[in-house]
Amino acid sequence: MALEQKIMEELKTAMLAKDDAALRSLRAVKAAILLARTSEGGDGELKEEDEIKLLQKLVKQRKDSLEIFQQQNRTDLAQKEQEEIAVIEKFLPKQLSANELKEIISKIIADTGATSPADMGKVMGVATKQLSGKADGKAISAIVKEMLSK
Repeated sequence: MALEQKIMEELKTAMLAKDDAALRSLRAVKAAILLARTSEGGDGELKEEDEIKLLQKLVKQRKDSLEIFQQQNRTDLAQKEQEEIAVIEKFLPKQLSANELKEIISKIIADTGATSPADMGKVMGVATKQLSGKADGKAISAIVKEMLSK
Protein backbone atom coordinates (compact mmCIF):
# COMPACT_ATOMS: atom_id res chain seq x y z
CA MET A 1 0.00 0.00 0.00
CA ALA A 2 2.99 2.28 0.44
CA LEU A 3 3.38 2.71 -3.32
CA GLU A 4 -0.16 3.98 -3.73
CA GLN A 5 0.37 6.51 -0.94
CA LYS A 6 3.63 7.70 -2.51
CA ILE A 7 1.88 8.05 -5.87
CA MET A 8 -0.92 10.11 -4.30
CA GLU A 9 1.59 12.43 -2.59
CA GLU A 10 3.54 12.89 -5.82
CA LEU A 11 0.28 13.47 -7.70
CA LYS A 12 -0.67 16.31 -5.34
CA THR A 13 2.79 17.84 -5.72
CA ALA A 14 2.61 17.57 -9.51
CA MET A 15 -0.84 19.20 -9.54
CA LEU A 16 0.41 22.13 -7.48
CA ALA A 17 3.49 22.49 -9.69
CA LYS A 18 1.37 22.08 -12.84
CA ASP A 19 3.87 19.43 -14.04
CA ASP A 20 2.07 17.89 -17.02
CA ALA A 21 4.54 15.02 -17.59
CA ALA A 22 4.42 13.93 -13.95
CA LEU A 23 0.63 14.19 -13.88
CA ARG A 24 0.27 11.98 -16.97
CA SER A 25 2.66 9.40 -15.60
CA LEU A 26 1.31 9.31 -12.07
CA ARG A 27 -2.29 9.08 -13.24
CA ALA A 28 -1.34 6.11 -15.44
CA VAL A 29 0.37 4.41 -12.47
CA LYS A 30 -2.60 5.13 -10.21
CA ALA A 31 -5.00 3.68 -12.79
CA ALA A 32 -2.85 0.57 -13.19
CA ILE A 33 -2.73 0.08 -9.41
CA LEU A 34 -6.50 0.43 -9.09
CA LEU A 35 -7.03 -1.99 -11.96
CA ALA A 36 -4.64 -4.54 -10.43
CA ARG A 37 -6.28 -4.22 -7.01
CA THR A 38 -9.78 -4.81 -8.33
CA SER A 39 -9.06 -7.48 -10.91
CA GLU A 40 -8.69 -11.23 -10.43
CA GLY A 41 -11.02 -11.23 -7.43
CA GLY A 42 -8.17 -10.18 -5.18
CA ASP A 43 -8.49 -8.82 -1.68
CA GLY A 44 -7.68 -5.31 -2.89
CA GLU A 45 -4.12 -5.37 -1.59
CA LEU A 46 -0.95 -5.51 -3.67
CA LYS A 47 2.25 -7.04 -2.36
CA GLU A 48 5.47 -5.10 -2.84
CA GLU A 49 6.76 -7.51 -5.51
CA ASP A 50 3.47 -7.12 -7.41
CA GLU A 51 3.83 -3.34 -7.27
CA ILE A 52 7.37 -3.59 -8.67
CA LYS A 53 6.21 -5.91 -11.47
CA LEU A 54 3.41 -3.47 -12.29
CA LEU A 55 5.83 -0.53 -12.49
CA GLN A 56 8.26 -2.55 -14.61
CA LYS A 57 5.44 -3.44 -16.97
CA LEU A 58 4.49 0.23 -17.33
CA VAL A 59 8.11 1.20 -18.04
CA LYS A 60 8.48 -1.61 -20.57
CA GLN A 61 5.31 -0.51 -22.40
CA ARG A 62 6.65 3.02 -22.62
CA LYS A 63 10.09 1.87 -23.80
CA ASP A 64 8.44 -0.19 -26.55
CA SER A 65 6.37 2.82 -27.60
CA LEU A 66 9.45 5.04 -27.44
CA GLU A 67 11.30 2.71 -29.80
CA ILE A 68 8.41 2.76 -32.30
CA PHE A 69 8.10 6.56 -32.13
CA GLN A 70 11.83 6.99 -32.70
CA GLN A 71 11.71 4.69 -35.74
CA GLN A 72 8.86 6.77 -37.15
CA ASN A 73 10.64 10.09 -36.38
CA ARG A 74 7.87 11.21 -34.02
CA THR A 75 10.07 13.16 -31.62
CA ASP A 76 7.08 14.87 -29.98
CA LEU A 77 5.58 11.54 -28.89
CA ALA A 78 8.99 10.04 -28.10
CA GLN A 79 9.69 12.96 -25.75
CA LYS A 80 6.45 12.30 -23.84
CA GLU A 81 7.34 8.63 -23.43
CA GLN A 82 10.82 9.51 -22.13
CA GLU A 83 9.33 11.92 -19.59
CA GLU A 84 6.90 9.27 -18.36
CA ILE A 85 9.66 6.64 -18.11
CA ALA A 86 11.74 9.00 -15.96
CA VAL A 87 8.82 9.64 -13.58
CA ILE A 88 7.85 5.97 -13.21
CA GLU A 89 11.45 4.79 -12.73
CA LYS A 90 11.70 6.97 -9.59
CA PHE A 91 9.45 4.43 -7.85
CA LEU A 92 11.46 1.37 -8.95
CA PRO A 93 14.39 -0.03 -6.97
CA LYS A 94 17.84 0.89 -8.27
CA GLN A 95 18.69 -1.22 -11.30
CA LEU A 96 21.94 -3.21 -11.34
CA SER A 97 24.75 -2.18 -13.67
CA ALA A 98 25.98 -4.51 -16.43
CA ASN A 99 29.08 -5.41 -14.41
CA GLU A 100 27.05 -6.22 -11.28
CA LEU A 101 24.70 -8.32 -13.41
CA LYS A 102 27.58 -10.27 -14.95
CA GLU A 103 29.02 -10.98 -11.49
CA ILE A 104 25.73 -12.29 -10.11
CA ILE A 105 24.95 -14.32 -13.23
CA SER A 106 28.41 -15.92 -13.26
CA LYS A 107 27.79 -17.06 -9.65
CA ILE A 108 24.39 -18.46 -10.67
CA ILE A 109 25.98 -20.32 -13.59
CA ALA A 110 28.60 -21.79 -11.27
CA ASP A 111 25.95 -22.79 -8.70
CA THR A 112 23.70 -24.46 -11.27
CA GLY A 113 26.58 -26.18 -13.04
CA ALA A 114 25.50 -24.84 -16.44
CA THR A 115 28.07 -25.30 -19.19
CA SER A 116 26.33 -24.77 -22.53
CA PRO A 117 23.51 -22.75 -24.12
CA ALA A 118 21.28 -25.81 -23.61
CA ASP A 119 21.33 -25.00 -19.86
CA MET A 120 19.98 -21.49 -20.42
CA GLY A 121 16.51 -22.32 -19.08
CA LYS A 122 17.96 -23.63 -15.82
CA VAL A 123 20.04 -20.48 -15.33
CA MET A 124 17.25 -18.09 -16.38
CA GLY A 125 14.83 -19.61 -13.88
CA VAL A 126 17.18 -18.93 -10.97
CA ALA A 127 18.37 -15.58 -12.33
CA THR A 128 14.91 -14.12 -12.89
CA LYS A 129 13.82 -15.06 -9.36
CA GLN A 130 16.98 -13.71 -7.78
CA LEU A 131 17.16 -10.51 -9.85
CA SER A 132 13.44 -9.74 -9.93
CA GLY A 133 12.95 -5.99 -9.82
CA LYS A 134 16.67 -5.30 -9.98
CA ALA A 135 17.25 -5.89 -13.69
CA ASP A 136 15.40 -6.05 -16.99
CA GLY A 137 14.59 -9.54 -18.28
CA LYS A 138 16.10 -8.74 -21.71
CA ALA A 139 19.38 -7.70 -20.11
CA ILE A 140 19.49 -10.84 -17.97
CA SER A 141 18.76 -13.04 -20.98
CA ALA A 142 21.41 -11.37 -23.14
CA ILE A 143 24.12 -11.76 -20.49
CA VAL A 144 23.19 -15.38 -19.75
CA LYS A 145 23.25 -16.20 -23.48
CA GLU A 146 26.63 -14.46 -23.90
CA MET A 147 28.21 -16.20 -20.90
CA LEU A 148 26.93 -19.68 -21.80
CA SER A 149 28.04 -19.46 -25.43
CA LYS A 150 31.69 -18.84 -24.47
